[in-house]
Formats: sequence, structure tokens, C-alpha cells
Amino acid sequence: MAPDSPPERNLPPQSVAGAPFWDATRDQRLVLPWCPACAAPHWYPRGFCPTCLSEDLEWRPSDGVGTVAAASVQPKPTERALGGRVPYAVALVDLDDGVRMLLQVVADDPWAVAVGDRVTVGWDPLPDGRHLPTAVAEG
Repeated sequence: MAPDSPPERNLPPQSVAGAPFWDATRDQRLVLPWCPACAAPHWYPRGFCPTCLSEDLEWRPSDGVGTVAAASVQPKPTERALGGRVPYAVALVDLDDGVRMLLQVVADDPWAVAVGDRVTVGWDPLPDGRHLPTAVAEG
């Protein structure tokens, strides 16, 4: 890295179980792993259903709409590449699909992000062509 270039962002790791998720993010689509036996989604991607242990999983699209269940403001960056974004909010978001995700919240005022706020999934581009899901505050 050159002395005057911005620090590179740490890339999320990839796995065989998460490949369909990350592939969909390249097109800014949110997909969730579903278990046909349980008729329910789960999060995070893994090779089996955490409820019934079935390995017969499907990937289904999500509308990416949910509610903030808990929120915290980060006054300092968690990595150097995020230094220009502080302060920023992170939240546990309960998607209407029935899963909970930890997401950075894109909001005009991160300190105003509150439990019960409605959010929609947005996308933060990564240097490798994938996108990291974020939560965009409604209103």
C-alpha cells in the first residue's frame, strides 16, 4: 500500500456453504438459506439446517425488509478502512422473513437509530465485486 492510498478493507471470508449468498450479492440480491423440511429460513449459511439437521437446503430471495432489534453506535472504526465513516451504527435486524442479521445501518444520524426502526437492505460494494449487505433506515 502506498503511503497516501486509503487502507484496504478486510474482505468477508468465503465458504462453500455461503457461496450462493455471496454470488447473489454480486447482483445486489439478498438470498437466504431455507430448509424445506422445516419450511423456514435460517441465518448464517451452513451446510445443514440448525433446527432439524437436514442437509437438503434451498436458497430463496428475500425482500430485505426488517426491524431493528438492537443498535449500537461505533464512535471508532473497527478497521482502518472504515475510519472515514465514523460514527456509524450497527444493528441486529429482524428481517420479516424470520432471520436476524447483524448489519451496519446507513442513516443520516447514526445516534438516532433505535429499536423498532424499519430498515431495508442496501449494498456496500467490496473490491472483489461482492457487496456487503447494510441496513438503510426508512424515512
